[in-house]
Amino acid sequence: MAIEIKPSICGICPGGCAVKVTLEDGKLVKVEPHKDAPYANLCIRGRHAPEIVYSPHRLKTPLIRTGERGEGKFRAASWDEALDLTVQKMTEIKANHGPQAMFSHSGRGTFEQSMVRFYNMPNTMTNKLLLPFGSPNISGVDSLCYVSYGIFAPMANFGLLATNLSPDFENSNLIIVWGTNPITDSPPFIFKRIVEAQKNNKTRLIAVDQMRCDIAARADQWVGVRPGTDGALILGLLNVVINEKLYDREFVEKWTLGFSELSDYVQNFPPQKVESITRVPAETITALAREIATTEGVSLHTFTGLEYSNCGVQSIRALYILWAITGNLDVRGGVYLTAPRRPPQDEFPKPAGILPVGADKYPLFYELTGSAQFMEFPRAVLEAEPYPVKGLLVIGSSILTSYPQPKIFEEAFRKLDFMAVVNLVMTRDALFADVVLPSATYYETNSYQRYPGYARLRRRVIEPIGQSKNCAMIMTELAKRLGYGHLFPQSEEDLVEKAFAGNPALLKKLQNSPDGVKIPAPERRYKKYELGLLRSDKKPGFPTPSGLVEITSSLTAKHGYDALPVYIEPVEGPLHDPELYREFPLVLNTGARIQSTFRSQHLNVPGLVKYQEKPHVLINPLDAAERGIKAGDKVAISTRRGEVFFYADVTENVLPGQVEVNMGGGNPTQVEAWRQANVNHLTDFSNRDPISGFPVFKALLCQIKKA
Repeated sequence: MAIEIKPSICGICPGGCAVKVTLEDGKLVKVEPHKDAPYANLCIRGRHAPEIVYSPHRLKTPLIRTGERGEGKFRAASWDEALDLTVQKMTEIKANHGPQAMFSHSGRGTFEQSMVRFYNMPNTMTNKLLLPFGSPNISGVDSLCYVSYGIFAPMANFGLLATNLSPDFENSNLIIVWGTNPITDSPPFIFKRIVEAQKNNKTRLIAVDQMRCDIAARADQWVGVRPGTDGALILGLLNVVINEKLYDREFVEKWTLGFSELSDYVQNFPPQKVESITRVPAETITALAREIATTEGVSLHTFTGLEYSNCGVQSIRALYILWAITGNLDVRGGVYLTAPRRPPQDEFPKPAGILPVGADKYPLFYELTGSAQFMEFPRAVLEAEPYPVKGLLVIGSSILTSYPQPKIFEEAFRKLDFMAVVNLVMTRDALFADVVLPSATYYETNSYQRYPGYARLRRRVIEPIGQSKNCAMIMTELAKRLGYGHLFPQSEEDLVEKAFAGNPALLKKLQNSPDGVKIPAPERRYKKYELGLLRSDKKPGFPTPSGLVEITSSLTAKHGYDALPVYIEPVEGPLHDPELYREFPLVLNTGARIQSTFRSQHLNVPGLVKYQEKPHVLINPLDAAERGIKAGDKVAISTRRGEVFFYADVTENVLPGQVEVNMGGGNPTQVEAWRQANVNHLTDFSNRDPISGFPVFKALLCQIKKA
């Protein structure tokens, strides 16, 4: 038996953790962290890589549907037959209905760095294959994830992306983690930095979250908040900061627009009133505001948790504004800023003369993403609004486990003329497809990985399973048959060469390195807005229309939204709809991640399923006792939309009156309990943030009873 141990990059998710792999006769048998190498974390999913890679559920050959949509009846096909059929159907749809009748949706399976660089839109990860085809209807998970936090809020305030704002943990005296649990990140690099700051610098940590998640349990203080009311809590903090004159007066006077309007607005949110909204005690609100405002060097880590309320974009805007006016923006230990990057020169132009689906309803979403809003996809298919959509490409995504009220999307799938899916395994989406194409894991591909201050080549560890292919090369093959293959890399080797075309010397170093190459970091400079280092014209200020931090945003106002970061009470909540609250007296929160899954992935992998064999609802002991529910009981959770069965996890990690329900269930390869537990049968297709179009996943109402 030939045994080989060598350095590699984990091939289970796009995170890029450095690992050492053990091969026996060319088969992957073990993965462990590459100790002492940069970026060498490894999560439990990565440790179970051999089970994932060699899962019996892996798609190994292209498939063509033989039964009705949704039946799951297919026959094996060659790559040429499957790709030719896909292109034939796309071309027919274009000829009969126009190119805009083709739609695409890409997911987390397309986040590998070479896909991001050459096949996706630069900031949204949305696959752009259909743009040269003539369709503006490219979409992806940005329709319900990330861009409120990652693009809309920071662009409205600062003219920057979230990737230009990073917490300076290592120099902080206080770290605030708001609405996120970084131990579940992929990769968990942020988590490691926070823990090291606590250990090495004794940095104080406060977590603000609707549940006592891992980071909240590690924190010096947990501030528990009613789901969907973070915006009110932040405005309450601003009320204290402004009324007690704890803000950075020089920064506010010189570098902000709209402070007086904000000052007037926050008078509606005194701590006592905010307590009645958020369930956070008034004295906690006052003390937290004072601590943030008076501590020198306060860093902030937030992510997508605040996106899923009726005012998600505005709540995140308010949070960033709090950091700006308390003097924690681009200072040592605060939120560090970097200048925006120029987009790649080879960016594809948008098709002229026709807007994507959803642009009429969500104009700011379209302006900043250039994408269709997939929440409006069913309207286009079922009602031909704003025009008919007849075809869909699903690339590395699981729509029916991710979007609210999946039966609406299933109805749309059934009405399509053509649907193709690219994935590792048979998802529920794929059951409705005409063509299913097998993708390879990253252990089976060649590419590269860039990190802050480091770079590696991703070298193929094993041969592709069955006939599976690198997703990037599947896109290139489709593009070739559609007549524009020259716009994309022609091979994995070409892809790597193009990625380092601007620095061939670095590529040569990487090719000669068994692991990677350190890249010199630029000098860290603070208060860059004073030095003309943020704007393209080199003038002092921020890259906003006014050159200032826009508390009153010209960007939101331009599209008819509130210029101030206003709060909207959850429309399906105890205060807004007390009559419904009497029928459904528990606040429903969904979407918190568990470590053994990657969204809906890996619930078919025995070694990972054993960490949590059944889907849970986390319920407080008081609420459980009132309903006669004990730990492990099967329970029925109901909302106005339907009923789904979960298993009770009775815990004080959630506050009384609110519950947390696992997401990710609903795919056909998963174990039975998870397969039957798609939480999105409980969520609401119509209840959305009016700016982003995101569904309200974290502020609904439900009832629970013992099954």
